[in-house]
Amino acid sequence: MHGVQQLIAFAETAKHGSFAAAARETGQAPSTLAKAVARLEASLGVKLFHRTTRQVRPTPDGERLFQRCQRVLAEIEDLHAEASGTRAAPTGVLRVAAPVYYGRRFVMPVLARLQQRHPGLRLDIRLSDQWMDLVRDGIDVAVRIGRLSDSTLVARRVDRQALCLCASAEYAAAQGVPRRIEELSAHPAVVFRLPSTGRDRPWQLRQRGLEVELNPEPAVRVNETEGLLAALRLGHGVGQIPDNVVSDDLASGRLVEVLPSCRPEPMPIHVVYPTARLVPARVRVAIDALDALRNRD
Repeated sequence: MHGVQQLIAFAETAKHGSFAAAARETGQAPSTLAKAVARLEASLGVKLFHRTTRQVRPTPDGERLFQRCQRVLAEIEDLHAEASGTRAAPTGVLRVAAPVYYGRRFVMPVLARLQQRHPGLRLDIRLSDQWMDLVRDGIDVAVRIGRLSDSTLVARRVDRQALCLCASAEYAAAQGVPRRIEELSAHPAVVFRLPSTGRDRPWQLRQRGLEVELNPEPAVRVNETEGLLAALRLGHGVGQIPDNVVSDDLASGRLVEVLPSCRPEPMPIHVVYPTARLVPARVRVAIDALDALRNRD
């Protein structure tokens, strides 16, 4: 177990930024942690920290090791908990990744209620519209919208999201709205630039049961969901946006839906995690809690 203890010493030091702070967390002497990290560096043949008199900062090699060893240490911690009979009380850091808007509006309230039920949980919530590698980035659970491309992950479908074309009520009153797909080209387009690729997201529609994809020339291009909503509210033109983002605006009449009969099929929303084996207690309760998203309406 000497290697495991060295990894623990390294991970705690990287997490807290100093040997002194890590020592307070682990109940060991700072010199003990420093020696363990030094032995780990010697065995690996790499420098893991840049050291100063007041703090330590991971080197690029140290940062990569920290990201990779977090999950291993979490599995070991969970095995110890299971062996000691404490598995029923989820504890530790739960790392959850989710898209920015959906995560803030729907996922974070679920996690807040989960933490109230399990005070031993600490939350590390990573909101980003960029694609994340769960293993590389040390993520326990992720929420993903759309078709899944990584077949190595375990997935549970929990929700769906439809895209709808919208414009502000003021724009519709002044400029009118298209009644057919062919008329869309006469209206300024507000498009969404995908943060993951930097490309514009095509408009996805259905006509007479067939899928139709358009790539309009943008009058306004926005790379963030709430910015896209703001552009539509300001009357810049017609744009396609997730229905759960504009539900309140459509209900209040601030926005109007364009070509509602041409909405595409809804996209699935899944909770994904790396493996179905040795799932830590904190991850199991999170997956079960996020399953409630299917009933949020």
